[in-house]
Amino acid sequence: MPSFESSSIKSVVLHHVGNKETDEGYILSDKVIRPGEAMQDLLVKYLLTPFKAEEYYHLYDDDKLELNEIYQYACRLFDDNEALLDVSKHVARHLYDSCTHPNIKSGDLFVVYFKECQFNGETMDAIGIFKSENKSQFLKVSHDEEEWCSGDGDRSATAVFRMDIDKGIDTGHLDKGTIIFNTERDKGFVVSVVDNTNRGVDAVYWKDSFLHIKQRQDEYYNTHQVMQAYKRFVTDELPQQFEISRADQVDLLNRSVTFFKQNDNFEMDDFTRDVIGQSEVIDSFKDYKENYEREFDVQLPDSFSISEGAVKKQSRSYKCVIKLDKNFHIYVHGDRKLI
Repeated sequence: MPSFESSSIKSVVLHHVGNKETDEGYILSDKVIRPGEAMQDLLVKYLLTPFKAEEYYHLYDDDKLELNEIYQYACRLFDDNEALLDVSKHVARHLYDSCTHPNIKSGDLFVVYFKECQFNGETMDAIGIFKSENKSQFLKVSHDEEEWCSGDGDRSATAVFRMDIDKGIDTGHLDKGTIIFNTERDKGFVVSVVDNTNRGVDAVYWKDSFLHIKQRQDEYYNTHQVMQAYKRFVTDELPQQFEISRADQVDLLNRSVTFFKQNDNFEMDDFTRDVIGQSEVIDSFKDYKENYEREFDVQLPDSFSISEGAVKKQSRSYKCVIKLDKNFHIYVHGDRKLI
C-alpha cells in the first residue's frame, strides 16, 4: 500500500492538451512552478488522496520495454529531476497524440515531481501525471472597501458585495491521474492509476494508448484472477458438464467468497477440497484453469497471499440471486441447506 503522509511536491509544470482528432492543439508552459506551503497542502490533497486502490500496473511494450514513451520519460526524470520542464513537454505531446477519439475532452495537464512517497514501507520519489477534464461552476463573492464604524460596542462595517460566476477545477474530484513510483524499474516501474471518467471506448486511451500498462502480478492480481476464473467456471463451464441447479451454483460462489474472506493465504488443494468437494468437479476445474491461463495469457499460481481489497471488489460481481420469475427472486446470503 502507498503512503503519502510525508510526501511533498518539488516542482510542477502545467500544460493544456486538446483533442487531436478535432485539431484542438495544445498549449505548452515555459515555467516550472515550485508551490508554496499553502498550495503544497492543497495540491497534495487534490492529487494524491484518490490513490487508495491496491491494484498496480507496470509500463510495458509489446516488443521492448524501452520503447514505451512514458517509461523513457520516467527514467530520464528519475535520473535528473531538474529536467521536469523538458520531459513534461514530451509527455504533453504524447498525450495529444493519444487523444484520437472525438469524444475525448481537452484538459489541463499536471506533471509533478514528488518527494518522500512510500510504497511497501520504502521511501522513494514518484512522478505524477494528472489531467483535469471537467470544470465546475462556483460563486465568487467579493466586496469593495469597507467603511468601519463604531457603536453599541460592536465592531462593524458596511460595504457593497458582489457575486460572480466563475469556472475552475474542483479539488475534491480528480478526473485522471497516474503515479509512477521509482521502484521495479526493470519491470516498468510500479504504477497506480485513477480514471474517474472511464466510460466507453473514448476513455480507455488513458491506460491503453497513453500509458500502455499491464497489471502487476502481485497478491491483488493473483486473488482477482483466481476468483474471476472460478466464477466463470461455475457460471459458464460447470452447467455444460454437469447437471446443476441455479441454487447449487449460487452456493458454490458463496462458499468461494467465504473461503477468500476467512483465509490469509490461498492453497489450491485446500480451496478445491473445502469449496468444491467432489473429485470429478475438482478435476474439471483444474482442466478449466489450464485452458483459462492459455486463453487469457495469465498465470494462476497454486499458492499466494490473499488480497482483502481484491476479495472485496471481486465479490461484488458475484451474483448470488436465483431468478424464479420476472418479479420474484431469491437472494442467497447463507448456507445452501437453508433454501
